[in-house]
Formats: sequence, C-alpha cells, structure tokens
Amino acid sequence: MKLIQMEVGALQNFNYVLGCGRTGEAAWIDPAWEVDRVHEAAREAGLRVTRLLVTHTHPDHVQGLDAALRLTGAAVHVHALEADNARRRVSGSDPVVPFQDGERLDVGDLRITALHTPGHTPGATCYFVEDAGPPAAVFTGDTLFIGRCGRTDFPGSDPLAMHRSLRVIGSLPPETLVYPGHNYADHPVSTIAREMRENVHLSAPDLREFLRRRMGEEYVRKRFPQ
Repeated sequence: MKLIQMEVGALQNFNYVLGCGRTGEAAWIDPAWEVDRVHEAAREAGLRVTRLLVTHTHPDHVQGLDAALRLTGAAVHVHALEADNARRRVSGSDPVVPFQDGERLDVGDLRITALHTPGHTPGATCYFVEDAGPPAAVFTGDTLFIGRCGRTDFPGSDPLAMHRSLRVIGSLPPETLVYPGHNYADHPVSTIAREMRENVHLSAPDLREFLRRRMGEEYVRKRFPQ
C-alpha cells in the first residue's frame, strides 16, 4: 500500500490517500481542508483517486467533497445512514454511493472493508485494509483517536453504540495500525495492541466504567440508578 497521511485545516484533521502500488488506483478519506494540496500530493505519488471515502459527515470531514469531486471525478462512498448529509455537500449529478456494514470498497489490489462503528455519529465508519502491509491498517475517523475515542454528546451521538463499536475495533488483529481522523496525540499512528493497553476509553473493562470515563459520573448515576 502507498499511503499519504497529511494534517490539514485548523482542527488538526488528517487526510489519507491510500493507493495500490501496482495499479496506482487510490482512495481518499475525508476530503475537507486543503483539497488542492492533498490532490497534488497524490498526483506526485503517482496515485489516481477513484474513490472518496467518508468516515462521517461532520463538516470538518466533508466540506471539501465537492472540490475533491471536481478534481477526481470519483464516487463518494458513505454509510447509508449519512448518505443524504453527503449529498447536501455536492453539486451536479448524484455521485454518492451508500453502503452497509461489511461492504468491500477495494482499490486496485487493496482490500478495503467498511466497518460500521456508530457512536460519534449514526453512520460513522472505519475502513479496514487487510493487506496494507503487513500489518493491516484501520482508518478510524472520529470513532477512535490515539489515547481516547470521539465525543458522544453531539446530536445523533450514542455512547452505548460507541462502546459496542470500540469492541469491534478492539477485536481487530493486535498488530493492526491505527490511523485516526485528527492529530491529537504526540504520535500520528498507533496499533490496536497499544490502544487496548493505553487508550482511556478502549481499555475500560466494562460498559459502566466506559460511560464513567466518557460521559462522567452524573451520567452513570442516571443510567444505573441504585
């Protein structure tokens, strides 16, 4: 796998372009900021973007969709629960291709699987690349950051769903590389094994402790009355 990881915009977003070394086909994850810069980096690396992959439709992850479409002509892939949100970000004919959990979105020889991981938003999705290396890689958007998980107090968020989603991510092979949606740590990439040990939310031993760490003691008292 050829990989470009680039911090863009005012909110420390990461954009990713992951491409097949044999065919040059590539997927671009969450175009929102500095679209021309990311596209030029892909072009210089000999990559041709054929898919735009959306982890979720908060503005800081999709406001560049229309510009990326004009540059690449690629289809936009997003979970069906957030397809309408994505469509509001683009003009012209409908380029949005909704998917469901577990669908494959390969580029060239790269096998990319969409993992529905709600919690931050209803249609939040991680992209698992089984043959990225070895090792495998997962692109986690705002579901899993290095050291913590995404917020669950926005409209459409669900802390119980987030707990279930983190269990899905935690079940991936321990050596899997974790590429988050924001540059919020002192290192830009981690592993599932490291996050299982050190991530304050992923390492919670049970639902109640996860909710305490993510939502606070008052939330837990209301959720689990004596």
